[in-house]
Amino acid sequence: MINAKKITNILLGISLVVLLFGSGYKLGEFKTASSKIERSDYNVLNSAPKSASTRAQVKNIDFGLFWDTWDKIEQKYVDKKKVDPQKMFYGAIKGMVASVDDPYTFFLTPDENKQSKDDLGGKFEGIGAQLGLKANRIVIISPLKDSPAMKAGIVAGDLIVKVNDELTKDWTLSQAVSKIRGEKGTKVKLTLDRNGKEITVEVTRDVIRVESVELKLDEKLSTCTSSCDQVAYLKLNQFGENTVDEWEIKVADIKHAWEAKKIKGMVLDLRGNPGGYLESSVYLAGEFLPKGKIVVKQESTSLENKNYTVMRTGSLLDIPLVVLVDKGSASAAEILSGALRDHKRAILVGEKTFGKGSVQEALDLKNGAGLHVTIAKWILPNGDRINHKGIEPLYTVENKIPEGNTQTRELDAQLDKAIEEVLK
Repeated sequence: MINAKKITNILLGISLVVLLFGSGYKLGEFKTASSKIERSDYNVLNSAPKSASTRAQVKNIDFGLFWDTWDKIEQKYVDKKKVDPQKMFYGAIKGMVASVDDPYTFFLTPDENKQSKDDLGGKFEGIGAQLGLKANRIVIISPLKDSPAMKAGIVAGDLIVKVNDELTKDWTLSQAVSKIRGEKGTKVKLTLDRNGKEITVEVTRDVIRVESVELKLDEKLSTCTSSCDQVAYLKLNQFGENTVDEWEIKVADIKHAWEAKKIKGMVLDLRGNPGGYLESSVYLAGEFLPKGKIVVKQESTSLENKNYTVMRTGSLLDIPLVVLVDKGSASAAEILSGALRDHKRAILVGEKTFGKGSVQEALDLKNGAGLHVTIAKWILPNGDRINHKGIEPLYTVENKIPEGNTQTRELDAQLDKAIEEVLK
């Protein structure tokens, strides 16, 4: 017969099992509730950070403030039509990324990510101008050749004050691009600051097709007669998806003309080139530099430091070469021109370059979104840092364009100087 003490112990054991089961059930309910937040007309799904290091960094962050703010916007904001959960979600991510205070690290919505890829693919709809940031202001790095922007009189160095009367203060590059881009045939009004004077232009958007490489084999000094020596003039507009293929075709023509003694040298024009793929700049440098030469050094606190070197034997290793640069030459254009300068392979003519010497990795995220994140800094072969400094040419030449006019060959003193140096 079981005594009272044993009965008591059994009952306590059963109670403990029930308590543990109930606690586990409630814990499961809590975890489920924390991963799915029900709203009035939609749900918000949460997932925990994947890496242990990420969890360690955020474990003491109370997201109650975030959701409290979210709820207050939904409840209080006067115009309910503008309270869009998807936009709030993307806006929150943009704000998080912007907190690192780097204008070249930014989040892209699916539409913005597609536009970014179209840029490097050489086709998009808009005004045809490369944008940048200068002291956190939106600046025209360069209008593209024959683009609506160029036809409207927009020039490199113009600061964009307003887009359709909306102030651009504190805008990111992606915001500016999304506001200025638009379908063919539509118009956008830009208020520009040009050397302290405010002007307004209206630009009709169009399909923009960017040819990476343009070649002329009969370029002369603007003041020359027909008896002047000729040089090859190669204009490189960007380092995009098609650049290497286009480059190979044009270089074959230059090589043939050089070997046939039809030209005395060449000018590589990187003015207004906003950059693009790092690998393209390294490949192009190999056209002029011996195999094994350092093109650029990559320095990082999170990645292994790396030297990018010439991996091939180029076709134009001994042709006289002058490189044209200006304040619109940025990123990969600065890497190429800096490497050619440091190895004494080319003379630089023009104006100080833009000064973008950081490496961005373009990452594809869920649902078509994207993230451009700065992962390293670039250092030229001789040790110079590009970022915020730019590259000074050996010969500084400024093109002076009369008010109301656009650049013409006759007014291109920079190109004249470059050809003069080639022919020395």
